[in-house]
Amino acid sequence: MSANGSADGAHGPGPASEDPKGHLWTRLGLRARVTLMFGLGALVLSIVMGCVSYFTARHFLVDNRENSAKVTAFANASQVRNFAEFESHSGTKPETVLEGLDAGVASHSVLFYDNAWYSSIAKVGKNATPAAMRALVLSGTPATQNYWLGGSPQIAVGVPIPSVHAAYFEVFDVSDLARTLRVLALALTAAGVVTTLLGFSVGRSASGRSLRPLTDVSRAAMAIAGGDLDTRLPEVGDDPDLAGLTLSFNRMVDQLQERIERESRFTSDVSHELRSPLTTLSASLEVLERDRDQLSPQARQALDLLAADLRRFQRMVDELLEISRSDTGSVDLWMEEVAADDLVRHSVAASARSLARLGPPATSAVLVVDVDGVSGTRLRVDKRRFERIVANLLENAAFYGGGATRVSATLGPEHNGHATVRVAVDDHGPGLEPDERVKVFERFYRGHASGRRGTGMGTGLGLALVAEHARLNGGTVWAEEAPGGGARFVVELPVMSEAEQAEELEGSDSP
Repeated sequence: MSANGSADGAHGPGPASEDPKGHLWTRLGLRARVTLMFGLGALVLSIVMGCVSYFTARHFLVDNRENSAKVTAFANASQVRNFAEFESHSGTKPETVLEGLDAGVASHSVLFYDNAWYSSIAKVGKNATPAAMRALVLSGTPATQNYWLGGSPQIAVGVPIPSVHAAYFEVFDVSDLARTLRVLALALTAAGVVTTLLGFSVGRSASGRSLRPLTDVSRAAMAIAGGDLDTRLPEVGDDPDLAGLTLSFNRMVDQLQERIERESRFTSDVSHELRSPLTTLSASLEVLERDRDQLSPQARQALDLLAADLRRFQRMVDELLEISRSDTGSVDLWMEEVAADDLVRHSVAASARSLARLGPPATSAVLVVDVDGVSGTRLRVDKRRFERIVANLLENAAFYGGGATRVSATLGPEHNGHATVRVAVDDHGPGLEPDERVKVFERFYRGHASGRRGTGMGTGLGLALVAEHARLNGGTVWAEEAPGGGARFVVELPVMSEAEQAEELEGSDSP
């Protein structure tokens, strides 16, 4: 079914539109992206600074330990050479000389002399040094090598002593240095984690402060979109960047408000000016209709067409006046406490009489009214506006949906602590396309089926007024697919709470 119009702000729980699939980064909020950038920046900075600090310290400590090992090894090699040169006079054994060398507790010595291997520790021999290094030193080249022995890091220094055909090796255990480097790595890692978390925290705080003006703009824009045209951004003082944004935004809203008010005044003025000639035309039409039987068949047909178009024109002018009053905020609400079931029955009956006068297309639809679900429920509404809601929905169904088949009233879910009543009008037309279910509440929207509408009686403002009247009564309206096919229009209104009913009763009993 095609419909004949809607109002701004009408909505409903129709099928949610799926977000377009895109890159995860583009789906993140601006604040989340800024926070993530701060955090990633802190992480990268922590990694770079940690690596620079670690490898600089490692290079310094290892080089220092290697140089110390070389000095010690060369000094001890000099003592070994002196022993070998005066061995024949001293009678001292090589093992004794090695034990007497100035070596620390974390080192041991290995000596190749007279085609034999000697060591300062019995369980350590020539295999304590790497084979490639031994070969290099025995060939006459000093060498230093870092390696692992028995699960512990070692530094080996080899010194050839060609004058006595010997080679001296000293192996230093640097496990303490490895532990120091591990502690340093853990400390830098912990500092990096803390720095990254601080980066996320600072990014979250900074983005919140920086984007707060945009949040204010977003809230103000949402309020303006909801109809509150008096919303403005507060002045920000001496901030030149934000001051320009605030000034431009407020100026834009001023111009928008002025334009809307000007258009509303124009619509209202035109509608008022049209009412006088319409009244004259209506009076003339009544005179002609009294003498209808005296006219020729062609004249009666022309008179019927004129009457139909004039009534349609009158309805359009009345609806334009109603909308213009709503736009200018000059509507009058007469809120009354009423029984929901009686209100719906009365509104449907009154609308049926109105439809009979308008003469919509003939329909075979049988209207069923089901309001038993709201028996005993009280509403506080403007009865005239509610009746207009029902009338417009039934007219819409009669003109474009083959006629209404069912009007039902049921209890809906709670919103903001208030129970709700849902009034639904079903028809047996072709239904609405998903993309039309919101657009039908726009003013003068004709829809995809506008070219095949039967009588053309619609003004394009009926559903717009439905949404506006629902809003003024504190409710909402939306379109969906009816269970048996066709379209369903649902109006949801808040139910009076027991406290409100008691307060209303006390007010009515007061003198």
